[in-house]
Amino acid sequence: MAISQLAKSVQPSPTLKMNETAALMKERGLAVIHLGSGEPKTKTPIDAILSASAKLVSADIKYTPTDGIPALKKAVIRYTEENYGKVAGPENVIVSTGAKQSLYTLLLAIVNPQDEVIFPAPYWVSYPEMIKMVYGVPVAVAAEDGRFHPRIKDIEAAVSSYTKAIIINSPNNPSGAVYSEEFIAQIVEFCEKKNFYLVMDDIYHKLVFDGKSPISCYKYAKDTTDNSKLILVNGVSKLYSMTGFRIGWTIANTKLVEAMINVQAQTISCPSAVLQSAAVGALNGIQSGVESLRLTLQNNRDVLVGELRTLEGVRVIKPEGTFYCLADFRAYDKDSQKLAKFLLDKALVVTVPGKEFGAEGHLRLSFCGTIKDITEGVSRIKWALDPNSPKEIYIGDRKYVRDWR
Repeated sequence: MAISQLAKSVQPSPTLKMNETAALMKERGLAVIHLGSGEPKTKTPIDAILSASAKLVSADIKYTPTDGIPALKKAVIRYTEENYGKVAGPENVIVSTGAKQSLYTLLLAIVNPQDEVIFPAPYWVSYPEMIKMVYGVPVAVAAEDGRFHPRIKDIEAAVSSYTKAIIINSPNNPSGAVYSEEFIAQIVEFCEKKNFYLVMDDIYHKLVFDGKSPISCYKYAKDTTDNSKLILVNGVSKLYSMTGFRIGWTIANTKLVEAMINVQAQTISCPSAVLQSAAVGALNGIQSGVESLRLTLQNNRDVLVGELRTLEGVRVIKPEGTFYCLADFRAYDKDSQKLAKFLLDKALVVTVPGKEFGAEGHLRLSFCGTIKDITEGVSRIKWALDPNSPKEIYIGDRKYVRDWR
């Protein structure tokens, strides 16, 4: 069968692959613990459900405008002004089927073949693949000190004559790092000076801990005209626990939004009318669930970090946001893919290899599940890796014996 070279070059999503593997194992009756999940376990806000239900009951579910229904664009504009201090108009907003599709449509609209797009490492697994899919060149930049926080001098050193855009994701998936206000100010100034697109992937922006506050990139923008190349991507998936609704949006200058609308019109036509209505309900409804989720995640973070620090040799940088921890397991195995498979096979614990995020030797562990899953999951990992742990363990109703070194 003839498959395009582009399709052959695209790597499968490791997170989705692990989800599928875990689901198949559970179907076989195995007591799998999923520490690789990328979605909160809290329920969808009732305001979102009521809004979607009202749309369904109307039985008037047709095509919507390609760039989103007016009610949702209005809610996004208000949300952006309240949380970022940025005044935008409807012509600056395009709604898509999730923030992932927002990013892909955006890249299609700005990247020419061989254009380079820079992003700090560790990075979300889809950045390199999406950039390659629009025939651009992904450029991952790791800080020389080996920590999860980028430095402006490392970004500057990666720039070439082919640089078109820089993507910043803070709070960061997979590390949970929250980039400093100083760095955000520096990167905004740098991109304006160089006339680069700066894409702020803010899908986790309110999920920050320990008294930190979300940082608005617009606070440091000197170019407030409609020629600005500062772009904001967000959505309802993480903050409102609505991953299955697939609604995201982009805030950008008018010409770029127009280009994105043309691209989107030829791909998805428009986002779902029902799901957009749900997003309106979430954004306009009671917001107490957001703070409740944030507090739950902060507590879960503390439990996970505490448990991991009992595992000798594992190094942990305490996450400041999101619901991910990127732990260093190189003391046990420098091959993260091999280690993740080992833990799944032997301990029935799902983790995500750090190699996929530009952090080989690390595993991404999610703390958006239950406390029980977190503590039992780490306990199983410790049993599988630590030779000083008891040789026998019960997983579900079955006894397992550690017969390897």
